[in-house]
Amino acid sequence: MKNTQTDLDQLCIDTIRLLSVDAVQKANSGHPGLPLGAAPMAYVLWSRFLRFNPKDPNWPDRDRFVLSAGHGSALLYSLLHLFGYDLSLDDLKQFRQLHSKTPGHPESNLTPGVEVTTGPLGQGFANAVGMAMTEAFLAATYNHDGHTVMDHYTYSIVSDGDLMEGIASEAASLAGHLKLGKLIFLYDDNLISLDGDTNLAFTEDRMARFAAYGWHTQQVGDGNDPEAIDQAIRAAQAETDRPSIIAVRTIIGYGSPQQGTNKAHGNPLGEEGLKKVKEFLGFDPEQSFVVPEEAGKHMAAIGHRGASLQEEWQKRFDAWQADFPQQADLFTRSFHYELPDNWDEELPVFTPADGKLATRQASGKALMAIKKRVPFVFGGSADLASSNDMPTEGDVSFQPRHYENSNIWFGVREHAMGAALNGMARHGGVHPYGGTFLNFSDYMRGAFRLTALAESAATFVFTHDSIGLGEDGPTHQPIEQYVGLRAVPNSIVIRPADANEAVEAWRFAITHRSGPVALLLSRQKLPVLDQEKYASARGLHKGAYILSEAGTTPQLILIATGSEVSLVLEAQTHLAQNGIPTRVVSMPSWELFDKQEQAYRDEVLPPDCRKRLAVEMASPIGWHKYVTDEGRILGMTHFGLSGPADEVMAYFGFTVDHVVRLAREMLG
Repeated sequence: MKNTQTDLDQLCIDTIRLLSVDAVQKANSGHPGLPLGAAPMAYVLWSRFLRFNPKDPNWPDRDRFVLSAGHGSALLYSLLHLFGYDLSLDDLKQFRQLHSKTPGHPESNLTPGVEVTTGPLGQGFANAVGMAMTEAFLAATYNHDGHTVMDHYTYSIVSDGDLMEGIASEAASLAGHLKLGKLIFLYDDNLISLDGDTNLAFTEDRMARFAAYGWHTQQVGDGNDPEAIDQAIRAAQAETDRPSIIAVRTIIGYGSPQQGTNKAHGNPLGEEGLKKVKEFLGFDPEQSFVVPEEAGKHMAAIGHRGASLQEEWQKRFDAWQADFPQQADLFTRSFHYELPDNWDEELPVFTPADGKLATRQASGKALMAIKKRVPFVFGGSADLASSNDMPTEGDVSFQPRHYENSNIWFGVREHAMGAALNGMARHGGVHPYGGTFLNFSDYMRGAFRLTALAESAATFVFTHDSIGLGEDGPTHQPIEQYVGLRAVPNSIVIRPADANEAVEAWRFAITHRSGPVALLLSRQKLPVLDQEKYASARGLHKGAYILSEAGTTPQLILIATGSEVSLVLEAQTHLAQNGIPTRVVSMPSWELFDKQEQAYRDEVLPPDCRKRLAVEMASPIGWHKYVTDEGRILGMTHFGLSGPADEVMAYFGFTVDHVVRLAREMLG
């Protein structure tokens, strides 16, 4: 006797498979192997477990699904279309075409239902860890006896390539330590990577490795067995104290002439190969983009049920809101990227009487003040909290059984931290931040780039920002990192000049909603600039501003960022004593300055004053557009040195006397 439900499930699985490979073939570009092999596990997850509402992709308590193996994007687009998201069949037919909603790898700010931007392997893996951390934090913060408003899973399909990447090891280790029981990964264990058999480079016992990380591990021997996959997911859900990974043995390119080989990974099947897979699955080989009526109705109905799931949640939310109105207000604001009223009331204001302060110290004080008023600011440091001056108060931080605490110990895992911040931001309900030394921003460059591409609101705190850190030497002294961060589109880099600019940098970062903000902060102590004598630090929000005017028409403009601003202020005084009127411009953020109206930019840097000297202890690349062809740049064109900070800076010419000499040379 036929099992009609099993037959229907198989029809749905094969529909997903063929929509995906039809899209790849029409584009003549893409990755058919993963959709053909992984469609059964994706279908079981989406049809039996995943809680979602296609009509409201931003429902706060939906389950999150991350396709970490983003090269299999055609699979995700087929799922989104069939389960009712705003992604049409025509959109699938535009796969990988210019300006389509179905790009080559998933982009969260482009396609409804795509949770995170994935493709660079391992990133989605770590994004999902950040999402699960956020769910745990919000559940511990808002749920009460009799009230549950945050209770969902984070699922991901990961590949061999994801597991090979170092970022996945970092993230897996952290997730295991944190005992993230609502994190469940389906591992597409097909024994093939792009270049060939995984035995070429990947022969470890994967599940033993994850068990050592503290994960619950399972194996499904047949990736075409929906019931075995179902049972494994249920067992993973029952394991509440460990994240879970299920190794599902699949056949890459299943049903095609290229099945089981690397040829199925990243090349279209070809017209004849596509016909053969359709014949193998019992479909008409001459038809494309076919959705059998029965399969289409079944998957659409599952999507429609999402509205009732959200309605049930809304009733729970309303009851909770009635009992806890203040918490409900914070919850709603956090998911709408709104801050509490008077959130910045306790931000510190510094005066010269406070003595010298490193901008990292001022940043720490600002962050503490913000966290008192904005409980959903969530983050920590890569084992450098005391060096980054990040909050460490209290007996415990974000740990198993203490998920309500907002201070995270990421451990020495910069890359995973960066990607977790992106996942946290995409999850919603928190404003994430993470800190390390600026030089180690290189270790998280991939994550920072994707955070910018995804337009995720996260704050990256990078301290020890120059050769001014001194004795640790050139291994820790950043030179090219300024340029690297500034080159990332849709990111904002801010290097504050003193304690008050550091506070304003946080004021900007916590309100910025469309991309990452990188704060570059000093280790060494700096003078607090007198805001009664000089311009207000609020000028930071325009990227650059006239900090100290010449008193008359300037012959020269000194431009600087960070610790070098106080240096050029001293130089201004010496130049004035020698009859050279000089303007000082603090330029903490190129990106913010470039966004200003031309009239304002011309006011700060008048076109007719072409004698300009930029001073920054980093690579000079990029400064030329501000100093003109008659200007000069005092920067770093080689690595630093180990020694006392003052001696290192003097050796490389960052002294008042040298700045004055360069200025006089420019003026002839």
